[in-house]
Formats: sequence, structure tokens, C-alpha cells
Amino acid sequence: MNRNFWLGVAGGLLAAVAVLQFPLFHAASAAQESTKGKTMLYELRTYYTPEGKLDELNARFRNHTMKLFEKHGMQNIMYWTPVDKPNTLIYVIAHKDKAAADASWAAFRSDPEWQKVAEETQRNGKLVDKVESVYMNLTDYSPGH
Repeated sequence: MNRNFWLGVAGGLLAAVAVLQFPLFHAASAAQESTKGKTMLYELRTYYTPEGKLDELNARFRNHTMKLFEKHGMQNIMYWTPVDKPNTLIYVIAHKDKAAADASWAAFRSDPEWQKVAEETQRNGKLVDKVESVYMNLTDYSPGH
């Protein structure tokens, strides 16, 4: 067998180890445990920012939004910036169920602290052009289920 074959095998093993140790699975397990055996409702959200605004959006999440999500019953799971989609933030949060998600979002949007943060962080222009949201349930074969 040639060197490239063994490099491919080694790379595949490293990737498998990385997947097994990836924090999302631990976060998913923690989200599940926090509801004492009840399955959480996950929400995948994608934010598209105007050119040059991603750093400001990340700062708003880092400094304010994540804390406010927790305040209103939304559990932060994971946040990403895609390599091949500039000006994009993707994240997953967890809710008890759809009714809880609706209540949490309503409380978040009407929170005076959020309204102040949103106004202050958009003084130099809006930070988000478009938001996509997808609610998801874990399958019975998902790691951490």
C-alpha cells in the first residue's frame, strides 16, 4: 500500500476522533439532560449580514445577545461562521418546545435591554439583512440522544 493510502486512513481516523469529541454533541447532551429526559426543540438560525458587518454582529452576540437568550429561556448550543459564505452567522439554540420558543422570542423582542442593545448596535447601519429559522427535533439515532 502506498503512502497516500495511509495518509488518507490517518486523516479519516483523525476526523472520526474530532467528530466524537466535537462539543456540539456534549452541548446536545446537556440540553437534553436539562429537561430531565424530555427532548428539546432545536432552532437553527442563519443570519446574513451586510458587507463588513459580521464582526459587529458577532460582538453583539458575544457581549449581549447570548446572555439575553438565556435570560428568556433559550439555551445557547453552538455558533459558527461558515468558511464558504462570508457575512454569515449560523447558530443553534434549544427550547423546551414550540410554545416555549414562541414565548421566549416574544419576551426577548419586548425586553427593554434588548431594544436598547439593538438600537445602539445599529447606529451605523443594520447588522442583519436576512434571517432564516428552522425548528428541528433530534432523531433517535443522533449522538447524545
